[in-house]
Amino acid sequence: MPLRIGILHYSCPPVVGGVEEIVRQHAAIFRRMGHSVSVLAGMGEVYTEDLPVRIEPMLGSRNTLIMKAHEECKNGHEGALQQPTDTIYGILKGWSHGLDIVLAHNVLHMPFNLPLAMALWRLAAEGNGPAVVSWAHDSPYFQPSPPRYLFNPPWVVLRRSNQNIHYVTISESRKKMFEKYCEEAVWKVIPDGIDPICFFYLEPKTVSLCEELDLFSRDMVVVQPSRITPRKNLELSIHIIRGLKLLGYDVLFIVTGAYDPHEERAVAYYRRLIYWIEELGLQENIAILAEYRFRDGKRLIPDRIFIRDLYLVADMLLMTSKDEGFGLPLIEAGMIKLPIACSEIPAFTELGEGVCFFRLDEPPLAIAGRIIEYLARTNTLKMFRNVMSKYVWDVICKKEIFPYLREISGQI
Repeated sequence: MPLRIGILHYSCPPVVGGVEEIVRQHAAIFRRMGHSVSVLAGMGEVYTEDLPVRIEPMLGSRNTLIMKAHEECKNGHEGALQQPTDTIYGILKGWSHGLDIVLAHNVLHMPFNLPLAMALWRLAAEGNGPAVVSWAHDSPYFQPSPPRYLFNPPWVVLRRSNQNIHYVTISESRKKMFEKYCEEAVWKVIPDGIDPICFFYLEPKTVSLCEELDLFSRDMVVVQPSRITPRKNLELSIHIIRGLKLLGYDVLFIVTGAYDPHEERAVAYYRRLIYWIEELGLQENIAILAEYRFRDGKRLIPDRIFIRDLYLVADMLLMTSKDEGFGLPLIEAGMIKLPIACSEIPAFTELGEGVCFFRLDEPPLAIAGRIIEYLARTNTLKMFRNVMSKYVWDVICKKEIFPYLREISGQI
C-alpha cells in the first residue's frame, strides 16, 4: 500500500541549501517509487508540477513576525510565542490531515522558528494524527560555545526528546553528537543518498531497465556492448559470469547487441546462448537485450545514449572476442574510467593499459577469480561500488526508509 508522506522544512527549492536538496530528492524518489508526497515550506516556490508544494511564510526562518517573537522571548516574554505557535499549528493540522507520516527536516532542532517546533510537538502529542519524524541534520548545540539563551526555557525544547516523535539522523557520527544532549531519544541512522538517474541524466528506458533488473541492488554489474555473433565468443562471457556467481557475487551481465534474425547461423548461435543461460541457472544474472521487452510489452531498442548510460551504471566492461579489428568499447570505457576485462587479442592489447587481460584458453572460473583480484586493486571501483550498494536512494528507500516508515506508522 502506498504511503502518504508529508515533507516539511523552513524552505524548499529554488532556495539553495543542503537540506533543501535532500527535501527535493526525498520528494522526487518517494513519488517515483509509488508513494503520495506533499511538501510544506516557509520559503521557496512551487518548484515542480509533479507533486503538491505549499508555501506558508509563517514557517520560514526569516519571517518578520517569527523573528520579532524570538526577540521578545529572549527578553523574557515567552507569551509572545503563543499566537504564532497557534497559527502554525493550524497550518500543520490542516496540511497533515490524511497523511500517514510527516518528515520534519531539521525544524525540531534548529533555533530558526521556535513556534514551528512547538507546534510540531503539539501535533505529535495528539496521538491520532500522522507519525512525526524529526529528520535531524544539524544542531546549534554542536558548536563549541552555543548561545546562552539556548539553555533557557522555552528554547530547551530544541534539545529535548519527545516520546511521541521518532528521531532519525544522517550518519553514525551525527548520532553520537545528538546522543550527547538528546540522550533519551532513540536515534535511527538513515544516510543521505544520491540518485544516479538524475545525477547521470539517465534516459527513461535506462531508468526502466535499471528498475526491472534491480540493477542498483546488485553486487556487480558487467556490460558487454557486442553484436551476437560467434566471433564475440559470448559463451565464454556466460561461463565467466557463472564463475563470478559461484564466487558469491550477485552479478548482473548485460549484453546490448542484436543478432540478424534472417541469418540462420546467427539465430542458431543466439539460441545456443539462451540454452547455456538456462542450463547454468543464470536467468536472473544475464540480460540479453536483443529481444528484451519491458513489463509493459514495449521492446527495448538500444542506442548510443543508452549504451553510454550502461557504462555509467556498470562496474566493468567485459569483452571476450576471439578477433577484432579494433576495440571501440575499450576506448569508450576508458573515457569514463570504467574497469575493463578483456581477451588477450592483438586489437585489445594494442589499446589496453591497466586492464585485466585473460587468455581465451583459460578456465572461466580462473578468469572470474582474476577479475575479482583486478577489481579489488581498482580504488575508484571500490568507492563506486560502495556508493551504489549503500548510498543510492533506491537502495536506501527499499532497505531503510520505507520499512522504517511503515513500522512507525503502522502501515506494515
